[in-house]
Amino acid sequence: MQRSSAIRNLAVVAAIFAVAVGLDFGLPLAIGDSSIRQLIMMALCNVLVAVSLNIINGMAGQFSIGHAGFIGIGAYGSAIVASNLHEHFGGGDPTFATSFLVVPLSIATSAIIAAFFGLIVGLPSLRLRGDYLAIVTLGFAEIFRLVIATAQIGDAQTIGQACSLVGGEHGIFQPALHCFSTIITSLGGQNGYAGPDNAGVPLYAGPFWIFGLCAIGCIAAWRIKFSGWGRALRALREDEIAAAAVGVDPTRYKVTSFVLAATGGGIAGGLMALMRDGTPIVQPESFGFQTSFDAITMVILGGSGSVSGSVIGALLVTFTVKAIELAQGTAAVQSLKMAWPALDLNALRMMIYGAVLVAMMIWRPEGLLGERELFGATSIKRKRGTKAISSKALR
Repeated sequence: MQRSSAIRNLAVVAAIFAVAVGLDFGLPLAIGDSSIRQLIMMALCNVLVAVSLNIINGMAGQFSIGHAGFIGIGAYGSAIVASNLHEHFGGGDPTFATSFLVVPLSIATSAIIAAFFGLIVGLPSLRLRGDYLAIVTLGFAEIFRLVIATAQIGDAQTIGQACSLVGGEHGIFQPALHCFSTIITSLGGQNGYAGPDNAGVPLYAGPFWIFGLCAIGCIAAWRIKFSGWGRALRALREDEIAAAAVGVDPTRYKVTSFVLAATGGGIAGGLMALMRDGTPIVQPESFGFQTSFDAITMVILGGSGSVSGSVIGALLVTFTVKAIELAQGTAAVQSLKMAWPALDLNALRMMIYGAVLVAMMIWRPEGLLGERELFGATSIKRKRGTKAISSKALR
């Protein structure tokens, strides 16, 4: 039994690897438009964002609206590591072979840093829930964004002078302050981070890395949901007191769920920063509240607690928003704008988007799938069939 399971898992890994390699070399040949390729890879990154957020908002039942902070931390961490490694290797155009040296280290850095901040943000979740927890996570994401967006060289120097007065010329604050000043002033502020020499972030993450890590993330989220860990999270979501009474440790499960979700968000952000056909600049405005709101929409739209629902929600939101943007350039919409010059197409787009979400919440408040999975019925049938066979064998 264990041998067949190991063979099946090995076959799944081999299939994912083969498909990822095929996409990396075949997608540019099949789709010549780089904007379409970028949209497809962004959709896969959003899938990873949604399934990671689903661990907190869906499985654990905690309301986090600051997922953009973890995505941004991952993006900056990956961009810094990849840019310096690229420069160390002599620069030039990013190649598929070199990506095996750059991407793993960059994504690992993003995951570790995001997990660390997930631990810090997860600790208040022991005493907070609902709207209060949402405010804490939102505050974390906004603090991260604004610290980078408003960072100036003069600000770091002013902080350095203040700490020198407190700690002296050779005080204990100096090493940490020097590191902080160097990092904060090298991130580009509002203009964004474009590498150590402002030559742009090397875009190493092609379809191979994005599809492969997206598939691994979905499989990991699926395994978490149907494991004892996932059942414990759902028990805490339904009734924390009852779950604690039967031996479920709320502290351990809540904090770990934040760390796991933050890790997934950091990996997604790292892939976005290095995404081929993307923009070689990481800007703080890309990780504002709108990013967190879109992530929540993906989870709720697909079905809170459903892994496959999060995948569907991420794909729908990504492609729907793009479709509405493309519709703004059609002749019918442009003629409508000429007839009414005061018409704001961007505001109209958000109104339509909001109306669709309101209708969805009225007619399908549990989302498209609820907590069910696309393959849940098949699994149930198999289990029933196995039980039937076992009962016949006993007779």
